[in-house]
Amino acid sequence: MIAALATLAVGRPRRVLVAAGVAFALAAVFGAPVTGTLGSSIQDFQSPGSQYERANAAISAASGQNAYYNLAALVAVRGDIALDTSAQRTIARLAAMLAAQRGFQRVLDYGGAGIDSRSPALLSRDRRQTVVLAAFAGERDATAAVSHVRAALSKPAAKATFAGASVRFGGAALVNQELNELTTSELARAELFALPILLALSFWFFRGLIAALLPPLVGGLAILLTFLGLRAVDQFTPISVFALNLVSGMGLGLGIDYSLFMVYRYREELARGADASEAIERTLQTVGRTVLFSCLTVAAAMLSLLVFPLRFLYSMGVGGAIVALCDGAVALLVLPALLIVLGPRINALSPAWLQRRAARSATAAGADGGWWRLARGVVRRPGRVALLSAVVLLAAATPALHLRFISPGGNLLPASAQSRQVESALAASFPANVAEATQIVVRGPAPTARRLAAAVARAAGPAASSSNAADLGRDTWEITLLPHGSPFSNAQVDLLARLRALARPYAALAGGATAFFVDQKGAIAANIPLALLILLPLTAAFLFAMTGSLTIPLKALLMNALSVAVGAGLIVWVFQDGHFSSVLGFTPLGGLEESTLVLMLVVAFALATDYEVFVLARVKEAHDAGLPNREAIALGIERTGRIITAAALLFCVAIGALATSQLFFTKQLGLGAALTVAIDASVIRALLVPSLMALMGDWNWWAPAPLRRLHARIALHELAPPSHGVSLVPKTPGPGA
Repeated sequence: MIAALATLAVGRPRRVLVAAGVAFALAAVFGAPVTGTLGSSIQDFQSPGSQYERANAAISAASGQNAYYNLAALVAVRGDIALDTSAQRTIARLAAMLAAQRGFQRVLDYGGAGIDSRSPALLSRDRRQTVVLAAFAGERDATAAVSHVRAALSKPAAKATFAGASVRFGGAALVNQELNELTTSELARAELFALPILLALSFWFFRGLIAALLPPLVGGLAILLTFLGLRAVDQFTPISVFALNLVSGMGLGLGIDYSLFMVYRYREELARGADASEAIERTLQTVGRTVLFSCLTVAAAMLSLLVFPLRFLYSMGVGGAIVALCDGAVALLVLPALLIVLGPRINALSPAWLQRRAARSATAAGADGGWWRLARGVVRRPGRVALLSAVVLLAAATPALHLRFISPGGNLLPASAQSRQVESALAASFPANVAEATQIVVRGPAPTARRLAAAVARAAGPAASSSNAADLGRDTWEITLLPHGSPFSNAQVDLLARLRALARPYAALAGGATAFFVDQKGAIAANIPLALLILLPLTAAFLFAMTGSLTIPLKALLMNALSVAVGAGLIVWVFQDGHFSSVLGFTPLGGLEESTLVLMLVVAFALATDYEVFVLARVKEAHDAGLPNREAIALGIERTGRIITAAALLFCVAIGALATSQLFFTKQLGLGAALTVAIDASVIRALLVPSLMALMGDWNWWAPAPLRRLHARIALHELAPPSHGVSLVPKTPGPGA
């Protein structure tokens, strides 16, 4: 495969570039519009087969209406709403305006016609605020209704009617609309934020403008191709719009990684006297092989998310896997052809002072270089370095021990979002949020429903207010409980477990806000073992195919687990405990959104494997050429240290740009991945990995005889590296090396 790629790049570079140009144009025309076609829903965070979903379906089937109120209007007045008839008329007018909109199904307002219209839960504790809840057939109907009502409220006649009253809108439909809009707009904003920084850093690391343009080119083409892939997949199974942010960050980050390693090795081969064709062949036989393994391992890690039934997670798995494979394909197909066509012009537009700096840094390579001295220091005292590094990393991971979870909703939006303000006001100022009620649905005759309602009321006790069984039609009854306090508290979670046990003999279903939270956690927890069963063996298999060692994959999995633990600890310390919240611009919620945390940890695992592959490839190359174990480790670190540091910095900018988002979970993903990559590329890859490899000695390359024979048959063997490939003092490379 590698030989075929080299033949294609060297023999037909212009044809390859023409084909790439056509692919770019098609992806731009048909792929880019995916940013406007993908959508999101609160159901993105829920399992389709959960009891929550089945309860909603049962209510909708019996009543012919939406199972829950998807729109909330918070009305604030000057007086006591319970005593002020004028305020009640204002509220009734707002309810009538909502009822006149398309898709309207039902409304619940204080003083209205509903059976619960005098419920204290509809009034704030000071009785100066009330909530008007409305159910619409679809989310688009609800958001369109809000637009029409807002426009009507701005007219002079309505201003007179609503004088002294303020109206703010929220609810599930508006939360989803604002999440969609912010996800799309912040995707472009994050890219605009990151691109100038990436270009400046690329110019510094690549020592020239032409070379610096290659990583954004590789990443951009990969992103567009992924958008095209996502649009195709969306025709068969819905893809969440949230996948776009991950595709953007990972696409740029991996494109930068692969470009940096490819161009660095290409220039290194040119500096040794090879012509462009020989340099490309040698680059593909070494770094190209590593890029192939890297994109496959990253894609395999992301594919482990497909086992989760939550649309949010499997969409991220699809997007992450496609963009990793696209980055690898562009780096292995398009980039070599471009390097052949550019030839010496790869070093064009490089200022003389940068060329002189490159020459000085190249002269300091090998036995006199900083990375060589660091690596030699590590392998001379591996026990001390390993112990100290492990202690520091474990200390950084300890905050993960008090990890708590929150339910997704309006809290994912910035504090300035009106729907989040409504949700916060309902939680802070009202005795209960009617829109977050627990609903128990039972089929059968009226006496059965009444017996269950009485049992539910006794079980709820002071934890919730219970209603009588309401007839939904078709022998289906609904029992509603209003939680006292947060519906996501431990008390409400325990109550839901008791209620479900109580409802089981009646074949009843318990849904609602608490059920959403519990069922989401259950769906994730139930599928984590299967995800690990896919993730760990596949990663180990790819590393074995690359190295022929059994111990190296096991060590790599251990290092990746440590990297993931550190990432989790740092995220808990920042986002749950609230450190640097004012600097980062978010309000701590006292916990983390679980599905986003799972995504961040899988991304961190994939990226840790990515850097592990590049370090191991260079160490193995030196070891296969005959260097002793510790010398090979030191040379591998010296040859990859500067590149991995540069790649990690560039990747942190690309993925870390998501931390500028106003969305809580996007900020959590971007900052978490960037911090994990930074720790992994510095402490773990530069200190802990080489120190452990030095302690392991020849055991690094051990495998039982059957596995050695298997590796001999399946491994993609690279050409034997030339003697100068392991020289401790290489020749002076060209600019940018």
